[in-house]
Amino acid sequence: MADTSTQSRTVAVPGGSLDLSWAAVTDTGRRREINQDAVFATFPLFVVADGMGGHVGGEIASARTIERLQAVADSGVVTPKTIEKALHRAVKDIAAHPEATDDGTGTTVTGVFLDTSGEAAHWVTLNIGDSRVYLLRDGAIVQITTDHSVVQELIAAGRLSPEEAENHPYGNVITRAVGPSDGVTPDYVRLDVVDGDRFVICSDGLTKELTDYGIRHFLEENPDPADAVTAMLEAALENGGRDNITIVVLDVRDSQSAVDAQVSGSSPASD
Repeated sequence: MADTSTQSRTVAVPGGSLDLSWAAVTDTGRRREINQDAVFATFPLFVVADGMGGHVGGEIASARTIERLQAVADSGVVTPKTIEKALHRAVKDIAAHPEATDDGTGTTVTGVFLDTSGEAAHWVTLNIGDSRVYLLRDGAIVQITTDHSVVQELIAAGRLSPEEAENHPYGNVITRAVGPSDGVTPDYVRLDVVDGDRFVICSDGLTKELTDYGIRHFLEENPDPADAVTAMLEAALENGGRDNITIVVLDVRDSQSAVDAQVSGSSPASD
């Protein structure tokens, strides 16, 4: 298992500062030979990609996408515009790679970044595919992102229940991806900055093995991010580990009165 030690950073935001701490882990799982997931977790951007495609195509797609997004984070200018430019470049990288010629080659990408450009700081989630961002706030866990998948479309149309979706034959079929034939504009959700928030960013290798309740349980039992990702990974492997598993836990703490000075209300707000 890779190093999962908790990292931390104090970040200046309008009106004060935030103490952030996070940890990340990725694992091949029990049934796959290759880990086609990739992860980047360093302020201000925390992202997971779950690649797909024959041979090593999925591994290449997720790696190139994360490399392009890491360059955005390193530049210090993380915005929807710079993210989308990076994803367009990743599509070209994937298409040009000699081992990523399968028409089904591509990757999901999901994550969160801190936007401090306005009068108040906000978190912004981004998503393409069926990897997910969850938020634990005031004891309740909420899936912030919406899956781009066949089963999610059937659920939204009222033709399938969430329970039926768990074993649906098209359960692994996504409708959007970062790949040669797909658009690369993510869905975005803006969130207030609230003291005590905990984000989980994960590939579907976790959510195939743990329910939302299970994710909440392990967060509540493990205040330290490294302990939380380790506990969730161990549980997912114990439950079958049918896919690659990647998890990031990101904790938000108010330094002094930063959050109180800039945020009103405690409910997630989307555009």
